[in-house]
Parts: sequence; C-alpha cells; structure tokens
Amino acid sequence: MLAFCLQRLAQAVLVMLAVGVIAFALFRFVGDPVVFMLGQDATPEDRSRMTLDLGLDQPPWVQYGRFVGRAAHGDFGLSLRQLRPVSTLFLERLPATLELSLAAALLALGLGIPMGVYAALHPRGWLTQVFLIVSLIGVSLPSFLIGILLIVVFAVTLGWLPSFGRGDTVALGWWTTGLLTWSGLKALILPAVTLGLYQMTLIMRLTRAEMLEVLRADFIRFARARGLTDRAVHFRHALRNALVPVITVAGLQLGSIIAFAIITETVFQWPGMGLLFIQSVTFADVPVMAAYLCLIASIFVAINFGVDLLYRAVDPRLRPAAATS
Repeated sequence: MLAFCLQRLAQAVLVMLAVGVIAFALFRFVGDPVVFMLGQDATPEDRSRMTLDLGLDQPPWVQYGRFVGRAAHGDFGLSLRQLRPVSTLFLERLPATLELSLAAALLALGLGIPMGVYAALHPRGWLTQVFLIVSLIGVSLPSFLIGILLIVVFAVTLGWLPSFGRGDTVALGWWTTGLLTWSGLKALILPAVTLGLYQMTLIMRLTRAEMLEVLRADFIRFARARGLTDRAVHFRHALRNALVPVITVAGLQLGSIIAFAIITETVFQWPGMGLLFIQSVTFADVPVMAAYLCLIASIFVAINFGVDLLYRAVDPRLRPAAATS
C-alpha cells in the first residue's frame, strides 16, 4: 500500500507541474499584466519599474520556477482587477462553493444510489418508470435551463424560495456559512438541486445498470442456493460488487461539481469561486484564472487518489495487485 501511495503521489506531482505550465502560459499569452495594472496612460518609466517588480525581465524558465514556488505556498499574486491577493479572494469565496458542492454531492449520492438500487430490484414498477423519466430529463436538459425553470416555478410563480444570492450568513472565524440561518438554507435549495440533478441521474442510471448485471451473475445464484435472504444477497453481495464502477464515475462527478459550478453560480449569482472565475475571464484577470485552474486540478487529483483507495476497500481482489505493484 505504501508503494502504491508513493506512486500515485509522484503521478500527482507530475500532473500538477503540467497544469502549472498551462497556468503559467496564461501570464505569457493572455494580455500584458503591466498594462492591466497601470493602464494605457502609464509612462515608459512606470512600465519598466513594474516589469522589474514583477520579475518579467527574467527568462521564462526562471519565471516558471518562481511561479511554481509561490503557487506551492498558495501565493498567486494580486488580482489585476481588484488589486487584492488572489488567495484572500479565494478564501472569501471558498465556503460558498464548498457548501453548494457538498449539498449537491449529498443530493446526488443520497438519492442516486438508492434510486438505482430500487430501479434494479423492481424493474417493472411504476416508481421505477418515474425514476427513469426524471433521469432522462436530468441528463437531457442543460443545467442553466434547469436553474432558470426552477427559478420561474419556485421563486417567481410560487414565491417559496429566493432566486439569487446566498441569504444570511454566520461567521465562524474565517469561515462563513449559511447553513445556520433559515434564509441561507432556503437560498441553498435551488442551486443545489440544479447542480446535483445531472450527477444524481447519472449515478442512478449507472447503479441500476450495474446492479442488473451483477444480479445475473453466477455467484448471486449460488448465494440464493445457499439460502441467504434477499436482503443479504442484494446489499451484501450484489450492491458491493456493483459499487466499484459507480465509485469511479461518482468520484469524477464530485470533482466536476466543484469545477463546473460556474454555470450554477452565475445563474443564481451565488458568491462562490465559480462566479469569481467568470468575472475574472470577463476582465482578463490572469492571476485569478491561473489560481482557479490549479485549484480545480488539485481537487481532481485528490479525488482520484481517494477513489483509488476506495477501490481496495470495496473490492478486496484489488489489494494483492496493489501490494505487488
């Protein structure tokens, strides 16, 4: 297991270095940071002084080394639009994005897996047909359209839920949360449903397909022949074997929840990192764009590492192969 972890960590370092090259290239090819910071009316002396202060007179490999060193310590410089440290901006927006992503992930996993198991165990039931229709809608419609429809129905027509914003928040140190206020909980519902619906339907359909395939396997027939109860056969044997591919897709989808929360945060004006990234693209705020790219890459790397470890917890057959690799 130790050798496996070290191997995965080495691969993660290589991936992050490659992502760092892409993020560093943004500084080289997306505008001139000196012009962004000083404006068009700056004198040549001011531009030369700013170029020296930013280290832009150094060779590219020296600049890249400095960029990687600062990024490893969470320092991505100043925002060209707000002239504030990028790390500070992300820390302010991080709680909103993580709470929205966590709520969407709980919705996707907490409903998707049970719905998929039920649909596999009752393939001809009327509730299964309802689940399949809902999953077809969730897969077919884009998330921004789902968000707009939810706003029209529940915010404009019925007036039950707010259409934008995060509601009232409570400060717990540097962390701000809306989970402790009634308006914050109400404001979270529509964005969480919008963000988690696609992942929920995908996980539900995958769980159903894997369960149906496993239930036809020979070892399930042997388990029934031994006199095991339906509960033991379905949940101890069938579901555990069906979860291996589900974990793979679920892990990637949970990463995409954070990465692609941009659309949902834009539709609902949710003050998270996704909305900050959209604003940075509009104003060509390269440090924020580079930091967001590195952060999302690190999240995917961490999730993939966790998924590899879960493989060995769910399927013991993979453990000897990991030990010998």
